Amino acid sequence: MSPAAATPQLAVAAATDPGMRRKVNEDAYLAEAPVFLVADGMGGYEAGDLASAAVVSAFRDALGGRDYARLEDVRDALLAADDRVAQVASATTRGAGSTVSGITLVQHDGEPYWLVFNVGDSRVYRHVGTELAQLTVDHSLGQELVERGELRREDLQTFPDRNVITRAIGAADSMADSWLVPVVNGERLLICSDGLHSEVDDESIRAVLTMSGKPETAAQALVARANQNGGRDNISLIVLDVLAGGSDAPSDVTTAGASSTPVDDSADTLPVGR
Repeated sequence: MSPAAATPQLAVAAATDPGMRRKVNEDAYLAEAPVFLVADGMGGYEAGDLASAAVVSAFRDALGGRDYARLEDVRDALLAADDRVAQVASATTRGAGSTVSGITLVQHDGEPYWLVFNVGDSRVYRHVGTELAQLTVDHSLGQELVERGELRREDLQTFPDRNVITRAIGAADSMADSWLVPVVNGERLLICSDGLHSEVDDESIRAVLTMSGKPETAAQALVARANQNGGRDNISLIVLDVLAGGSDAPSDVTTAGASSTPVDDSADTLPVGR
């Protein structure tokens, strides 16, 4: 790893809320450089919160206390998360799993980059100026129907089976998609569970991120908006601003370069797309 890249200066805020209809919060988040992630646990009151906490602990143990992570560190964290969630599931009657979406600071060619990763339907968005782009691709039944041309993307918000996911940490298919994205000064990144994006559409998210000043203000406004719109699920999110230390050139990186990484012992690298 090249020592040339200075650590970017970041402003970060995180929030989690059980929502309006659930007594237990099965979400968890980690916002400790170099890794920022949201995990949404599954397994009901019996194990969902334990599953998401297991994901967070695996990443904290693998990546904590450093300025930059290595690609193999992220791979190891995903492997450990899969193992720990499987242990949680083994002690339950219903099983357990968790989504995870996040970003990790890495160095590439001596420059700071985000390694964006995703399993399930939690999301990473990138906001630059007044434009919002979703960097991750949902692993969900609704997204598969969109890709097959059987459902319009604008109808995902009201699709009755939008919560049916096709990949999860601790499940039979725990493949992680990953992307390598340059760190850009002035960008704002949003990492969130589906409790936010299922209640607040992308245009409303874009407006809040555009109009809000500090990350704390944006985070509080997004949670409030999700609850105002029903709050039918737990809501967790991280808002991160890059203040300095990244590239000054605008980047148009999207999800077009996606690649899949198996979360198993045979994965000796973490391939990424650009």
